[in-house]
Amino acid sequence: MKLTVKSLDNKVVKELEVPDAVFGYPFKEHLVHTAVQSYLNARRSGTAKTKPRGEVVGSNRKPYRQKGTGRARAGSAKSPLWRSGGTVHGPQPRSYADKLTPREKRNALKSVLSRRLKEEGLLVVDKLELESVKTGAFEKVLLALGVAGKTLLVDDYGNDRLALAARNNPRLKAVDAMGVNVYDVVDRPRLVVSEQALGRLVEVLSK
Repeated sequence: MKLTVKSLDNKVVKELEVPDAVFGYPFKEHLVHTAVQSYLNARRSGTAKTKPRGEVVGSNRKPYRQKGTGRARAGSAKSPLWRSGGTVHGPQPRSYADKLTPREKRNALKSVLSRRLKEEGLLVVDKLELESVKTGAFEKVLLALGVAGKTLLVDDYGNDRLALAARNNPRLKAVDAMGVNVYDVVDRPRLVVSEQALGRLVEVLSK
């Protein structure tokens, strides 16, 4: 399979051969859904917390005598039956993260990348080296390439100019090639990938 590589001024530079095993992978909806849910679950804070009776502040003494008061017997003011008492089976801090195997993660990413390529939402450029870090100038470059709307920019963490140019635009997100995940690809209909980043992606996904 061949991909067209363009420059930032929208000129065709060359054609790049990519493996069908990566960009011709069938779309597996259930696997993609599982990977997206796993990503969203891992982002949950899981900090909800209630106090059981053992953590409620207060005295442990018996509030009144056992018999003769006409009231129900009580052994502690921390009882869940009392106002300001402990909570029974309340939420405790936890992790919501699901575990996917490395193979499942790779296959899910191959699945969504292949879908993006099929939908003509994947653009490969030779370099993502910008002359200016101004967001407006970079947006004009993308429009000249025919890229508009929510876009994922894939290059290298060392590309500071790209990060600065993209960070003020909520529709753009710049990531390293090793930081590409299924959720970001599903969430953004357009991908702009540098040739170097594409090579690193293919190397990892071909394992």
